[in-house]
Amino acid sequence: MSELHNLQPAPLWKHFQSICDIPHPSGEEEALRQHVLAFAAEQGLEADTDDCGNVVIRKPATPGYENRVGVILQGHLDMVPQKNADTDHDFSKDPIQAYVDDGWVKARGTTLGADNGIGMAAAMAVLESKTLEHGPVEALFTIDEERSMAGAEELKTGWLQGNILLNLDTEEEGELYVGCAGGVDALGEASYAEETVAGMNWLRLEVKGLKGGHSGCDIHLQRGNANKIMVNLLKALQDAGVRLADIDGGSLSNAIPREAFATVAVPADKAEDVAAIVDQQLAITRNILSATDDGVTITATAVEAGEKVMAQADQQKWLNLFHAMPNGVERMSESVEGVVETSNNFAIMTVRDGKVGVHCFARSLVDSATSEMGERLVGLMRLAGMEARLEGLFPGWQPNMDSAILASMKETYEALYSKVPAVKVIHAGLECGLLGSKYPTWDMLSIGPTICFPHSPDEKVEIDSVEKFWNLLSEALVRMPVAE
Repeated sequence: MSELHNLQPAPLWKHFQSICDIPHPSGEEEALRQHVLAFAAEQGLEADTDDCGNVVIRKPATPGYENRVGVILQGHLDMVPQKNADTDHDFSKDPIQAYVDDGWVKARGTTLGADNGIGMAAAMAVLESKTLEHGPVEALFTIDEERSMAGAEELKTGWLQGNILLNLDTEEEGELYVGCAGGVDALGEASYAEETVAGMNWLRLEVKGLKGGHSGCDIHLQRGNANKIMVNLLKALQDAGVRLADIDGGSLSNAIPREAFATVAVPADKAEDVAAIVDQQLAITRNILSATDDGVTITATAVEAGEKVMAQADQQKWLNLFHAMPNGVERMSESVEGVVETSNNFAIMTVRDGKVGVHCFARSLVDSATSEMGERLVGLMRLAGMEARLEGLFPGWQPNMDSAILASMKETYEALYSKVPAVKVIHAGLECGLLGSKYPTWDMLSIGPTICFPHSPDEKVEIDSVEKFWNLLSEALVRMPVAE
């Protein structure tokens, strides 16, 4: 039996273990969707899917609560598939290996999927419960949140019946979220010329050991970006005549790149110079990141000789573009103290077989700033000769400080824990902005347990915070207002 079955609240952890056992990376949610539908059938609950694959499960009010406002418990089916390079794991086939460690639940070498598996598990525990008191409940599970928000974007109007949305996808217990950033992907691609070289030594360069993390929640922590570190190294190596064969940096738009790899050809008489430059760049990087990301490593390993490298002029141009790409916090909010307003994640860079690619993810609490940052990025790519475009623009969620559910949840939290919860806006892309555009009368709020380092293999969820999150959700359902 899994260690998770010994944790409280037992129904929630039971469902989370089942979610961990079913592979569900973004774009591959079908097995988990079928599990959720089978669960609804076992419970005798009405369930439905829409054309894009979202699922809604409906549970009637318990006796005496039929006159309460209907509530929608919302989470997403997919998880971010990130693993350490030395971890043998296929996210399409293998279960997540969750385990308990000193008050936290973690995963072995991969993302845990507490984002958003804990939220899903909480909703399923509510649906299953025979003792909780509540008004009409709907559980909405959307697809592809982590990659494109396609489920929220394609959600059909008139499908949901409730008027209060509780999004279960934030990551700090004791905080109530009432707003979030919007975002947009900026992508560019181009061709480059190749040349044949001979009589050179070949090396595999690796940047590893970084913490990475969520490109919204963690962007302000000044962690290293493996793509930027690799580009700095490659530019420094150009003075030794090093020629670039390929690059593979980053893997997901919403994860800060933890690892980057490149293959280079080195003049035979420059081996010592190259080794010295690698050591120097590692020292520089460790000095810069000493307070935030001190586990970084840079290595150069001999590999079998290749044949083709990027043409010299193209190498200079594309390394200059990579070097110029904005990364990190662009602007702090003037209206919400301590919150990032606008940022960019230089998420993915690729060089291989005559093709070069860039993928960035810009975010902002201000929708016009999201668009402006996206246009700046594609403009920079186009100046370098790329075919560039914006994709997946989604709006932010504007705070409503007069929200009735916010007032109710503040009272509920204070009654449970004798302290006032913090009311926050998050620099991450919750689905509430898109969902609210489809259902503009909804009153919305987001809650969750404490999840650290989402979107990275260091992801972990605090066990005690899950119980507090569950207690808040349970009590909030009892306190839902009477429908007018």
